[in-house]
Amino acid sequence: MQTKDFDFHLPDHLIAQHPAPQRNASRLLQVSAQTGHLIDSRFLDLPNTLSKDDLLIFNDTRVIKARLFGQKATGGVIEVMIERVLNDHEAHALIRASRSPKIGSTVILDNAVEVKIIGRDDDLFHLKFLSETPVLDFLETHGNLPLPPYITHGADSTDETRYQTVYAKHAGAVAAPTAGLHFDEAMLEQLKQQGIQIAYITLHVGAGTFQPVKVDNVADHKMHSEVYHVPDETVALIKSTRAAGRKVTAVGTTVLRALESAAQSGQLTAGKQETSIFITPGYTFNVVDRLLTNFHLPKSTLLMLVSAFAGFDNIKHAYQYAIENEYRFFSYGDAMLLDKQA
Repeated sequence: MQTKDFDFHLPDHLIAQHPAPQRNASRLLQVSAQTGHLIDSRFLDLPNTLSKDDLLIFNDTRVIKARLFGQKATGGVIEVMIERVLNDHEAHALIRASRSPKIGSTVILDNAVEVKIIGRDDDLFHLKFLSETPVLDFLETHGNLPLPPYITHGADSTDETRYQTVYAKHAGAVAAPTAGLHFDEAMLEQLKQQGIQIAYITLHVGAGTFQPVKVDNVADHKMHSEVYHVPDETVALIKSTRAAGRKVTAVGTTVLRALESAAQSGQLTAGKQETSIFITPGYTFNVVDRLLTNFHLPKSTLLMLVSAFAGFDNIKHAYQYAIENEYRFFSYGDAMLLDKQA
């Protein structure tokens, strides 16, 4: 397929710059993969679409303050976006500067710590923090919340709360698993009271989630790898839910990618792994029946993923409908509930 097949025009005013007044106040567009039928609803209606003993799976990653500013030894200004924390003193990062720093050189971040460039793999730099303070602790003190590039304001106290899920637990993501941003504690409790099962995986979302596919042929695109963990108890719940004939719903594309990666051998397995899985139309899904997701960027790998899940024509129609009916798009926008195409 061609990347241009996944392009569309989105009016700027439909890009949500701020979250809804309350987490669950968004709209929800339901899409039937079998018929293409669309239903306008509210996110508050989500529990009514689920049955007792259905399973919802969430990504409990926590967004880190991954954006840092500093200077090269020459005095040039740089911006560092941590892509992955490797250990207490090393990380992979994207660096923006008038000239890329050389391997072996050092930079000063936030006038607080010296960092050495010890390697490079394509566009990712390997950094070593020359400080006793662990990287995650340094980021929490000196870093900035990495809002997506299409959000035009700087991160404020509202963003620090709302660009994080209420169940965020394991620090490591540089972008939020945005489908989960719609849930508040009250809805999670309501779901449990209805007998809806809840489970978790962890996938630390990388900055590559915002990168458009730049090659003409979709098959030529290279994905950045991400770390994920699927617990034993989640695998057990998925298997028992499917055995009982109930539905498994992934809350977000990150959950779907983690579960499909964990099932690449033909059987869903627990554990911690890396994935660079790239799901495009024609892919056969093995684990999930339904997908809750936000609206995605043009020419993005996530738009390709949802097109594979619910059907290319269905997604194209749904997006056009959403634009005509002024749904809010992207991280702070409205949600979709997709059935898997048979």
